[in-house]
Amino acid sequence: MQVLALRLKPDTDLRQILKNFVLQKNIKAGFILSAIGSLKQATIRFANQEKSTVLTDKFEILSLNGTLTTNGIHLHICISDKHGKTIGGHLDNGCIIYTTAEIVIGTTKDFTFTRTLDSQTGYNELEILPHQ
Repeated sequence: MQVLALRLKPDTDLRQILKNFVLQKNIKAGFILSAIGSLKQATIRFANQEKSTVLTDKFEILSLNGTLTTNGIHLHICISDKHGKTIGGHLDNGCIIYTTAEIVIGTTKDFTFTRTLDSQTGYNELEILPHQ
């Protein structure tokens, strides 16, 4: 496993930076090992919803999980507000960093992750292929 790390600065878009990083590093099978930081805007798609919800306040990033590949990223985020109330869902564009985000990513050469349309779900779902 290779470990990569990055720090995001204020006013950057969490999902866009991660997407660009994956493309720049040509990551074929990546996953989030650790993620903490803060947001001043969160754009999250909640379970079984068509559209994302935009939340504007200060939030702590409690966790970020998912897979990363040049074929697409699929990430879920859990955040807390100033009262400690937690909320989470599908990370969308528009999660804007407040002070920082510290992200540690693992990659493996054993697999290639891709996304293909699953006729049962109607979504592009993870397909795990042996590395060639």
